[in-house]
Amino acid sequence: MTSYGFFLGCMIPLRLQNFEASVRKVLPAFNIDLLPLNGAGCCPDPIGIQSLDQTTWFSLGARNIAIAEEMGYDMLTLCNGCFETLKTTNHELKHDPTLKEEVNAILSQINKEFKGDIKVRHIVEILFEEIGPEKIKDMVKQPLQNLKVAVHYGCHLIRPSAILAFDDPERPQSLDVLVEALGATSIPYLKKMECCGTGIRSIDMDSALQMTRQKLIEMKRVGADCIVTVCPFCFIQFDVGQFQIQKQLKEEYNIPVIYYMELLGLAMGLEPKELGLDTHRIKTKKLLERLFSS
Repeated sequence: MTSYGFFLGCMIPLRLQNFEASVRKVLPAFNIDLLPLNGAGCCPDPIGIQSLDQTTWFSLGARNIAIAEEMGYDMLTLCNGCFETLKTTNHELKHDPTLKEEVNAILSQINKEFKGDIKVRHIVEILFEEIGPEKIKDMVKQPLQNLKVAVHYGCHLIRPSAILAFDDPERPQSLDVLVEALGATSIPYLKKMECCGTGIRSIDMDSALQMTRQKLIEMKRVGADCIVTVCPFCFIQFDVGQFQIQKQLKEEYNIPVIYYMELLGLAMGLEPKELGLDTHRIKTKKLLERLFSS
């Protein structure tokens, strides 16, 4: 059994409990144990907080890492933004003694210390590098044949590539391979590597929805049955965003959005409701009926 300090972040407990539910249902089958990081806080956000005050950003991230260090376990996160913040903090403080000293002076006020002796991992890294596609194939009980998937990686899973050091930042393959390990087909589409728009939702909703719309147009054009992502913010942008696009732009796409761990759980034979698929705004019922009608 491999154990990780489980970093949930903010958005998953608040709005996307289906992410946590699917992970907790699936990972025990791969002998992975998730341990609570008691006292952990916001990662914090890699866009807003870092833009305002980078020292605060590093210090808050280091505080969370210090909690995992005290437990003696690597961190596992489900969120792309949390992954970028925590892994960047971990990397920079390990390689910059002056920054590490500055941050530790701040952490000393709450009796914490960043030491730099653990790793920060994303769930996709664990699935692709530690478990591997072949082992995932072996766990499939209900192959997702004839399912055409539009994969969306999200910006913060693979960039900044020099620090995150996971997959090719221009032509990543990991999530596509993991989708196809379930029997589905990952289909190519234009604008695949472009941002979904969630990063500017709070300052320019119209532009954010246009970015989402452009991706949805291309996904629909190639006949995608669903969108698969691994980021809570990207998930919301596509799931809730489709309703906002319908209301504001009078365009309907109705492409279900599925978190990869939900898709993996379905292929392993778990029930949709126990994976949280009934919580999605874009309903998955028709898609599931078509997949499992035989």
